[in-house]
Amino acid sequence: MSSGLQRRTESLLEAAGLELNGSRPEDPQVHDSRFFRRVLAQGSLGLGEAYMDGWWDCERLDRFFEAVLRAGLDRRVRGAGFVWDYLKARLLNLQYGRRAFRVGEHHYDIGNELYRCMLDRRMIYSCAFWAEGDDLDTAQARKLEMVARKLYLKPGMRVLDIGCGWGGAARYLAEHYDVQVVGVTVSREQVEFAREYCKGLPVEIRLQDYRDVNERFDRVFSIGMFEHVGHRNYRAYMETTRRVLPDDGLSLLHTIGAHRTQYQTDPWVARYIFPNSMVPSMAQISRAGEHLLRLEDSHNISVNYDPTLMAWHRNVEAHRDVLSRHYDERFFRMWRYYLLSCAASFRLQRNPVWQIVFSAEGVPGGYRRPALPLEETGTGLGQEKDVRSASTRSREMA
Repeated sequence: MSSGLQRRTESLLEAAGLELNGSRPEDPQVHDSRFFRRVLAQGSLGLGEAYMDGWWDCERLDRFFEAVLRAGLDRRVRGAGFVWDYLKARLLNLQYGRRAFRVGEHHYDIGNELYRCMLDRRMIYSCAFWAEGDDLDTAQARKLEMVARKLYLKPGMRVLDIGCGWGGAARYLAEHYDVQVVGVTVSREQVEFAREYCKGLPVEIRLQDYRDVNERFDRVFSIGMFEHVGHRNYRAYMETTRRVLPDDGLSLLHTIGAHRTQYQTDPWVARYIFPNSMVPSMAQISRAGEHLLRLEDSHNISVNYDPTLMAWHRNVEAHRDVLSRHYDERFFRMWRYYLLSCAASFRLQRNPVWQIVFSAEGVPGGYRRPALPLEETGTGLGQEKDVRSASTRSREMA
């Protein structure tokens, strides 16, 4: 092993204020000398795989990544496959046909037990909306309440949830706003769970590609799904949204974004976490909706994702004994790396998280963003007594 590789690695770490095998929690501890060649040759892919293989550790992985990203080391050290990954994502439609279901099989179908342990009680797998003193359940309820208010839901409306996950948002809206919800997802595990979770409510859950939906809905929303659509399909997503909406309809898109147009994601994330994923720029979203939808409101809530990811990480670690029956140590290392590297990225606001409201043909008098659920801790957002309709309360009393 060339000592030159180690010296180069040490120099890069020093530029980030880190020390190889140092004493601080954020300093990386290298256990295998093969680490240096792998990281310098493969960039972020090699760094992640070396961690999964146990070649290095770090007590505070989130702080390590915070230092690395702040220093821009992710841009200085790129693997040999970077150009090929870029060309493949740029030229091919990686989210078309059968490929659209791959992320469901690879990520969302790995076992509901993991997500039960990691997420809030509604199993909402997206950025929460925090206020002082919140726990994860309350912060996620705030986010769902914010979505409902921005859509100006009314009892009896028919609502489409594109990428419905485990049914948490669909159930929330059906219970508290007396709307009918159709949720579509590409994950079989999510369908099975969501159908049971929403049983008895006016909620229909389907294993279906969003492009195949053709009915009419008063409202459309998508939370944390657009990251899997792909730049070649952004227009198709907007066409679907406009096709199913009436002229007075509204749509809300909640997505991680990019500050500039790009066509690929981190190589390690693409291989191990979200295959065929990419995040859109505002320019890409706007172009995709031209002549179809009117952009009424855009709200960046990215500062809320760091605490959300850290809460998920704590939940996974707290349930190691239970989860160890289903997942091995390499999986836990992979998952920890995923959650904490993402937490650091959002801590530095490397990516926005947008909630974008579209109208089909405009809003009479103009769209107004409603008051946000920030000062309502005393009312109990887990119950939402102030927003439930009379029919909802009657069902609960029966």
